[in-house]
Amino acid sequence: MRNVLRLYCFILFAGITGPALAAPAPPTVPGQLVVKLRPGQVPAALEAALRTLDAGSPRQKFPRAQAPGAERPGSVELRGIYQVTVPVTLTLDRARAILLATGAVEYVEPLYIRQPQYQPNDPLADSTLTSLTASQYYLKQVRAYRAWDVTRGDSSIVIGITDGGLRLTHQDLRPQLKHNYADPVNGRDDDNDGYVDNFTGWDLANNDNDAGYDINIVHGSLVAGVAAARADNGVGIAGLGNKCRLLPLNIYPNTPTGSFAGYEAVVYAADHGCQVINMSWGAPGGYSRFEQDAITYAAVNRNAVLVAAAGNTSADLLFYPASYDHVLSVSGVGSTDQKSPSATFNHRVDMVAPGLSILTTYGYHGPTGSGAADADYIAVGGTSFAAPLVAAAAALLRWQFPQFTSAQIGAQLRQTADNIDGLPANAAWAGRLGTGRLNVLRALTQTRQEARVTTSTFAPARVAYAPGDTLRLAVAVQNLLQPVAGLTVTLTSLSPYLTVRQGSFAVGSLPTLGQTTNAAAPFRLAVATSGIPLNTTATLRYRITASGGFQYDQYVNVVLNPDYVVLNANDLTMSLTSRGNLAYDNLAGTVGAGLSYRTSTNILSEGGLLLATSPTRVSDRLRSSGGQSRQSFFSLRQATRQQPGPRADQEARVAFQDTIPVAGSRIRSVGVAVRQRAYAWATPGRRDFVVLEYSLKNLTADTLKPLYAGIFTDWDLPMPDGAGRNAADWDSTRALGYCYALGVPAIGTFPARYAGVRLLRGGAPAVYSINSSAPAGSPIRLADGFSLAEKFLALSSGTGRTHRSAGLPNGADVVQVVGTRLARLAPGDSVTVAFAVLAAPTLAQLQAAADAAALTYATLLPSRLAARALDFTVYPNPTTGALRVEVTAAFGLRAVRVGNALGQEVLRQAASGTAASLSLTNLAPGIYTVRAEGAAGVLTRTVVLH
Repeated sequence: MRNVLRLYCFILFAGITGPALAAPAPPTVPGQLVVKLRPGQVPAALEAALRTLDAGSPRQKFPRAQAPGAERPGSVELRGIYQVTVPVTLTLDRARAILLATGAVEYVEPLYIRQPQYQPNDPLADSTLTSLTASQYYLKQVRAYRAWDVTRGDSSIVIGITDGGLRLTHQDLRPQLKHNYADPVNGRDDDNDGYVDNFTGWDLANNDNDAGYDINIVHGSLVAGVAAARADNGVGIAGLGNKCRLLPLNIYPNTPTGSFAGYEAVVYAADHGCQVINMSWGAPGGYSRFEQDAITYAAVNRNAVLVAAAGNTSADLLFYPASYDHVLSVSGVGSTDQKSPSATFNHRVDMVAPGLSILTTYGYHGPTGSGAADADYIAVGGTSFAAPLVAAAAALLRWQFPQFTSAQIGAQLRQTADNIDGLPANAAWAGRLGTGRLNVLRALTQTRQEARVTTSTFAPARVAYAPGDTLRLAVAVQNLLQPVAGLTVTLTSLSPYLTVRQGSFAVGSLPTLGQTTNAAAPFRLAVATSGIPLNTTATLRYRITASGGFQYDQYVNVVLNPDYVVLNANDLTMSLTSRGNLAYDNLAGTVGAGLSYRTSTNILSEGGLLLATSPTRVSDRLRSSGGQSRQSFFSLRQATRQQPGPRADQEARVAFQDTIPVAGSRIRSVGVAVRQRAYAWATPGRRDFVVLEYSLKNLTADTLKPLYAGIFTDWDLPMPDGAGRNAADWDSTRALGYCYALGVPAIGTFPARYAGVRLLRGGAPAVYSINSSAPAGSPIRLADGFSLAEKFLALSSGTGRTHRSAGLPNGADVVQVVGTRLARLAPGDSVTVAFAVLAAPTLAQLQAAADAAALTYATLLPSRLAARALDFTVYPNPTTGALRVEVTAAFGLRAVRVGNALGQEVLRQAASGTAASLSLTNLAPGIYTVRAEGAAGVLTRTVVLH
């Protein structure tokens, strides 16, 4: 069984083998979301929204949490956090859009599952270090024996072991358990803390009082032994914490209804008196505000020292919870202080500790209570076992320095570590292993200095910065330990793409726990104007120096040159990505600024270009199935923004294409290159729309007949009660598809009651309105994904009455596709289609905006600039009926045709010479296309008829 366990853990982490800058998000708990209410809001504000999502009632996660207080600056409110059960098929972007639209919610997140960081040293890993497995060599390495001469801690200091269950009967763990004598096991909650019979810890994952051993998870026993195995009992090993106690808190499920509960355990430990909390678990990526809130609560509200394993990734990446604020991130070294082969390294690592061949309690053999299982030991490796060494050291310091805050304990551990960057074996990781290797003796006996940057505030505040941007950076600095003089913070960019124009902050003197800021004269920075790779992470270094030789480095990252641009010249703010998406570049809604109108939150959870020529040849980057999206388009040129542009206050340019199909291949794309242009105006009458123009070029050797192009929109318009009661409809006179919120007043705090897409240029229009909750058997059913055939159907069905509207009479989550049919596109030829994306408080205002968009496109964005060079003139434009067409004699005029916005010919007149006069008085007001046909070709001009 031991070999099976080791093989399982090796497989779990074997896939992470090399350096990386980013990582995919960790797995999540199916059907569970965590929601934080804004201050002053109550769960009742979510009722209608939750009904829309078919979600259960919200459950308050931390009803007994301590409230934030002015005496604890930076403390956080946990009582507004709720857990919600939702259908497992519900997408995160859908839930986020509906709940955020209530205005009552601060954030909506999944519950991540973080894994234990266990790496056994069997022949598959660390097999060369077996000679060290028979002793606790690491105690000497961190100066534990001399440190115990200073203090051995005290049983009143408790380390919370948030991990898998412990072997509570193990000879070296049983005497170290912290018991809650205020709540003996009698079936009652004697201490009124909300937990019945939590006499020996708690199982947060399964919600019971058995925090003991689970045959599938021995990790907790291994970690606990390193930190707090009984010393001086004549058997086994000695934990570094010596007399300090441990509180077992199980975070991994062993029942069908259980779920991962790492952060719930952190809050429990903080609320139940743990001065130190160990977290030997985690995963790369997946930053969570909920998780950071739980961490901040434990560290700031409850003054606990939090220690976490930096991970076994052998990569330079962020690893959570270790990389959160207020956490001591601990990486690993071997017996010679060389970085462990698998240990994570990054600028967020605080320090390192031995993490190879760590002899510790095992408690694995035989049934619970058997002699063998209660007295066995094993040597293991991984940052999981470096972290509890630092946690145990923090426990000793909490006894030695009872006046220290949790932040000061962390500073003392960092500043007394033995620097190992100078070792030749660590040259490749210098600066990314923290301040050095744990030295407990120095931590207990030497007084040090540490001033550090506690907050970094960029202005303007953005997720990422574009080429040419300038920004300001204000920092708050606090002195945690001994008073300092001559304190200076110097900011340096480690990236060639970000320049520091003003980077010095002369602080002067600060007493212990003194704070200051440079907000009155912040650092100034500038982003390079060109040459920046997409989505570049630029690192800034704070070098903090003081009189007497103190020096300490911290780092902060800035994302540059994002793969999207934001148009925000008018009341409609919208992100355009380099690969055809609108609002966001991913389904999670984390890459991009979304689409908002005036004061609204995001109102478009997903949008983008959709192309098709058959049910099996479709190109897009929209949802598919299983929570994934297709990736047909790839960028040819990064999205760029010009302000002002030649023809608008803001203009954007994007170039992308899909893969060219090859006969016999399984590629199911169309084979089109796309040049996208977008225009936004700040002038009155043009503030409610953005024009999107696409030039489509056939890259294949075959004629595409027909070619369909459209805009997919999943609108989520806000409701007063947060419900997603939307409906979709079609205005055939304008080729306008729109969505609207039912039952919302036209005025007040919901300006975006209507939103839609108008076809401005192309062939025959098409619209398809979809109810996302359509039952099985519906032509398009999004509950089980969005297939190629369904996408083709949405584009190719024209404007039939059966699919013009959706969501009535009671409202629903609706999706709409507005498109056009182009009869043919020959190889190498190009065609242009254009749309307007609009929003407004009322239908009349939306229609007015649609008319304004058509007029603007016709007059400010002439469709054929080359016509000017050929002296092609159509006037007056706009006209009330009379129209004059003039060309050069060389053109050889033969006929003039007039077509409406739907592509239908409404007037044809023979002509010759250089001019023709037409009358449009019998036509309805609107946008028309005038085509002059002659021996030299065809010239086209758009005109407006009043």
